[in-house]
Amino acid sequence: MKALQKGSYIKHFQYGLGVVTESDAEYTQIDFDLHGMKKFLTALMSVEHAEGTPPPRRKRARKKAAADSPKPTDSK
Repeated sequence: MKALQKGSYIKHFQYGLGVVTESDAEYTQIDFDLHGMKKFLTALMSVEHAEGTPPPRRKRARKKAAADSPKPTDSK
């Protein structure tokens, strides 16, 4: 199977409906409606195009890196 177009609405037999977020000859990443992000080997995955339009997606908040702060020390 070749790479899918980014933004394509697809149907997977196990995870259901989702939107392709990244795809190349090696890997394809899909954001599923009910199961979240999943990454597949493009050559091995089995999907079909879904009818309709995908539901609106919320942008996921990125986790902030912990700020370097001094750790409290035990002073007895």
